[in-house]
Amino acid sequence: MQTVLVTGGAGFIGSHMCDRLIRDKFRVICMDNLVTGKKENIRHLLGNKNFVYMEHDVTKPICVEEKLDHVLHLASLASPVDYRRHPIKTIKVGTLGTHNAVGLAKSNGAKFLFASTSEVYGDPEVNPQPESYWGNVNPVGIRSCYDESKRCSEALTMAYQRVHGMDTKIVRIFNTYGPRMRVNDGRVVPVFITQALDGRPLTVFGDGKQTRSFCYIDDLIEGMRRFMDTKYDHPVNLGNPSERTVLELADLVLDLTKSESKKVFKPLPEDDPKRRCPDISLANRLLKWKPKTSLRDGLAATIEYFRDPLRKS
Repeated sequence: MQTVLVTGGAGFIGSHMCDRLIRDKFRVICMDNLVTGKKENIRHLLGNKNFVYMEHDVTKPICVEEKLDHVLHLASLASPVDYRRHPIKTIKVGTLGTHNAVGLAKSNGAKFLFASTSEVYGDPEVNPQPESYWGNVNPVGIRSCYDESKRCSEALTMAYQRVHGMDTKIVRIFNTYGPRMRVNDGRVVPVFITQALDGRPLTVFGDGKQTRSFCYIDDLIEGMRRFMDTKYDHPVNLGNPSERTVLELADLVLDLTKSESKKVFKPLPEDDPKRRCPDISLANRLLKWKPKTSLRDGLAATIEYFRDPLRKS
C-alpha cells in the first residue's frame, strides 16, 4: 500500500481527492490548518484505518514520520475573497508552503504533484489557453498575491525536477465547482446558488459577458488521478472547454433553483479576466481524459448540497 500526503486535504478539492485515494487503496495523510478547509469535509474518513488527519500549517516545516510515496500539494487560499483578505498568507502558502512540500517529497524520494491554476494565464490574450501560453499577469495587481505565488510554485517545482531529478507534475486547474464548496467562498457558483436559494439578487460583475469554463469536481479528480500515474513532467490543463458567460450561468442557476431573484450589476473587479477557457488537447492525448458532467447536471448536484440548512452554519 502506497502512502500519500495531501496538503489542503480538508478543502474542497483536497477532500474529494482524499476520498478517491482511499477508494483506490492508498494510505492517506490529510494535512490542513482549517483556514479555508473544514473538518466536516473529511469527517466520514476519520474512522478509516488508512486515513490520518494532521492539523498543520504548510508554511511551517513539515514533519511526517511515515515514509511517503506521493506528495500532493493542494493547500492554497484559492478564493478571491480569501486571497484579498489574506494576501501575505496567500503568498506564503504559495511559496514557503510549496518549498516545504516539495522538499519533503525530495527527502522521501516521493513523487510530487503541485495543484496550480488557470490564474497563471492572467487576463489571457490567447483563447483557449494552451499550456505553452506564458500568460498576461499583472505582477503588482490585487490578484498578484495568488497568481504570482502559483507561478513561483511552478518555477520551484520545475527547479527541483531539473536539479534533483525528481518526479514532479503540475496540474493547472480551471474553474471547478461542486459539493463541499463553502457558502462564503466568494466564487461565482456558490455565490449565485446561495443568492438564488435565499431569494436575493444575483450579483453580476461587469456586463456578465466575461466567460468561464466550469468543470465538475468528479471530472477534475478523475483527471488528476490519471495524471498521477503518468511519467509526464510538465504542466497539464484540466478543465471543461465549454465556455460560458457569467450571464448564462446566472440564468441556469435561476432555472434550476426555480428562484425569482433578479440580477444586479456591479463594476468589474480589478484584473478580472475577460475570458477563461482551457485547451485540453494535451490531457486528451496524455490521459485519455475529458469532462463528462454537463453544467446542468453538475449544478443540480451542487444546488442540492447547498439546500442543506447546515451549509449555512
